[in-house]
Amino acid sequence: MRLTFLGGAESVTGSNYLLEHEGKHILIDCGMFQGDETLEKKNVEPLPFDVHTIDAVFITHAHIDHIGRVPLLVKEGYSGPIYSTAPTKDEAYELLLDAYTLMTHKYKGDIDPPKPLFEISDIDEAMSQWHTIEYHKTMQSGPFKITYYDAGHILGSASIVVEAGLPAQAGGIKVGFSGDLGNVPAPLVKDTEYLPAVDYALVESTYGGRIHPPMGERKEKLRAIIQETVAAGGTLLIPAFAMERTQELLYELNELVEHKRIPEVPIFIDSPLAIKMTSVYKKYLNNPSFVDSETRGLVKSGDEIFNFKGLDFTVTTEESKKINSVLPPKIIIAGSGMSNGGRVLHHELRYLPDPQSTILFVGYQSDHSLGRQIINGAHEVTIMGDTVPVRARVETLGGYSAHADQPLLMKWIGALQPKPKTLFVVQGDVEEQKALRGAAEKELGIHAVIPKAGEEIELV
Repeated sequence: MRLTFLGGAESVTGSNYLLEHEGKHILIDCGMFQGDETLEKKNVEPLPFDVHTIDAVFITHAHIDHIGRVPLLVKEGYSGPIYSTAPTKDEAYELLLDAYTLMTHKYKGDIDPPKPLFEISDIDEAMSQWHTIEYHKTMQSGPFKITYYDAGHILGSASIVVEAGLPAQAGGIKVGFSGDLGNVPAPLVKDTEYLPAVDYALVESTYGGRIHPPMGERKEKLRAIIQETVAAGGTLLIPAFAMERTQELLYELNELVEHKRIPEVPIFIDSPLAIKMTSVYKKYLNNPSFVDSETRGLVKSGDEIFNFKGLDFTVTTEESKKINSVLPPKIIIAGSGMSNGGRVLHHELRYLPDPQSTILFVGYQSDHSLGRQIINGAHEVTIMGDTVPVRARVETLGGYSAHADQPLLMKWIGALQPKPKTLFVVQGDVEEQKALRGAAEKELGIHAVIPKAGEEIELV
């Protein structure tokens, strides 16, 4: 079996792996590169394989850095099946539509704007080729056997085990793909499952060298930040990712509001995509395959966890603008999570100069994002061409990451018994990859490597 690292190697984003065996080819993920311009230029490069040779595509989860080039694949002539869990398919449709909108709006007004990677018709065609697969039910694709396990990252996320037999080897070779692993325990989704024995494993390393604060601490810190901002008469602005992060915040705000642990203030979800993603979550809240027992128990008891006093979903642009007329104190949760687009930019223009207000980051901020600039202490930033002073209080809550930290990643790796022949450390910044590789080698005695982009490896 041959494994080629087409994306997710030497970078966090662009997850894309090619497996070849007995003349058949499958892809694990086909994601978009995100971050700085150098990375994003890779999206417009020709796909590094002949799409007509691909027999099937298997998706771990719906984040754009794992699905963003699927419509491009279809546009270039791929007509085969695409597989994922049911929630991932639902989420992917909305996220791909949003990606298309961002691509077209980014160059709006330019004399000769670049063409988007794909059109809405390509998304629709991809959905017609998209099939759903259940956890733990092995399916056959040519010489490959594929089994999905719950990665505990976001709703419907999966780790994937691929097995292909060799003529001279009865048992075949098994390769485990972690996908993105969850920050356990998390509200809403079930805990990360560990994989059975594999010969080779690919593990993500987004937080390969870091440790998240305990879950209990994050809720208490959130409560304290809300109380302090309200007492100051300011606005709490939270740039949040539309999927998982926003729903987790709603889950915890619901508890804080219902138990009167924070003052009564208006809470706005100002992100059309987050509102659509919340609807997808609502669809699966009673499904034991995807949602944890505690959440299902709350829902069964009649608790509407995404509908509580003071909560307002602002769908239209007009509704979003009206938030400005609501006097503080108030809470605004808006996209995008790294402040690299979306409605949050308009709120940052308004509230970053206000020393009574607070901006709270609850997720990963890439090196060149506006969010990272603010966290790193920039006194002023440029937003939509305007220079904006940063006088608001800046806070972070790392515990809201949907990614496993180093201890959880090490636990996942350590559960691979017997030890895999090789552990490939992927999907992380270089320093995070190095930190996780070093820990795996030193503490677990596992042969770990950091593959290079485009590298091909024969698995024997």
